[in-house]
Amino acid sequence: MRELLRPARLAPGARVAVVAPSGPVPEERLQAGLDVLRGWDLDPVAAPHVQDRHGEFGYLAGTDADRAADLQSAWCDPGVDAVLCARGGYGAQRMIDLLDWEAMRAAGPKVFVGFSDITALHEAFATRLGLVTLHGPMAAGVDFVKNARAQEHLRATLFAPETVRTIASGGTALVPGRARGVTLGGCLCLLAAELGTPHARRSAGGGLLCLEDVGEETYRLDRYLTQLLRAGWLDGVSGVLLGSWENCASPAELRLLLADRLGALGVPVVEDFGFGHCAGASTIPFGVTAELDADAATLTLDEPALR
Repeated sequence: MRELLRPARLAPGARVAVVAPSGPVPEERLQAGLDVLRGWDLDPVAAPHVQDRHGEFGYLAGTDADRAADLQSAWCDPGVDAVLCARGGYGAQRMIDLLDWEAMRAAGPKVFVGFSDITALHEAFATRLGLVTLHGPMAAGVDFVKNARAQEHLRATLFAPETVRTIASGGTALVPGRARGVTLGGCLCLLAAELGTPHARRSAGGGLLCLEDVGEETYRLDRYLTQLLRAGWLDGVSGVLLGSWENCASPAELRLLLADRLGALGVPVVEDFGFGHCAGASTIPFGVTAELDADAATLTLDEPALR
């Protein structure tokens, strides 16, 4: 697995576009998120269809074509320095293949932020554009709007990435040890759903795999992990970081499952790393070379996430 191209960090006055590739966005939270961004001395602009709702499927923020058009327009706008997703939910996979990836590649690198359903886009940006992306709080998310820790970690990553070269979690080692590799991952169910799709990553081999999910029964998490194992997608993975499992099973039940499915990989695994669907989530860059110390529960980047 190769390291990806790092976009430039943000500076005061940078223009950031907020898009909704997945679910519908509550207006009050969107406005609160835009206010936070303005407080960082950024110039945020909401894409035209951010507050749309699909006429037939209310879980989508507008039509697939409109959601794709918003993302592509923002990415290809030379005046936009970063694209932040407003929220997750569901829908990113429906619009990925409507994007003009050649045009987006020609537009050059810029910062991209999101998590949850946005996992599908993290994978696409890695395989189709070769870019580092940020798995972090979204502009209309509760964590972004209300949690100071989540805000500050994302802000430091965007403006002063050299200050967050080491991400400490307070987690614990499920399997002890150290490992090096290129970071990748996101929401477990989305990674399983990506298998077999056009331009999907063939393997997590050589990677430090970050996994988390929300609202899933234990047997479903078991099924996703088993699917990745059976497909050979986890062959050669260097290490695993486990984030939050909000509204899933008890920690004891999850620990048994994760040890059962991941322990046989023979690589370091750290749990409770504090990213994903949890309060105060850390921002994790994907596509950078790093070292995982499972015993110390730290991830140390070889270079800052952004240039």
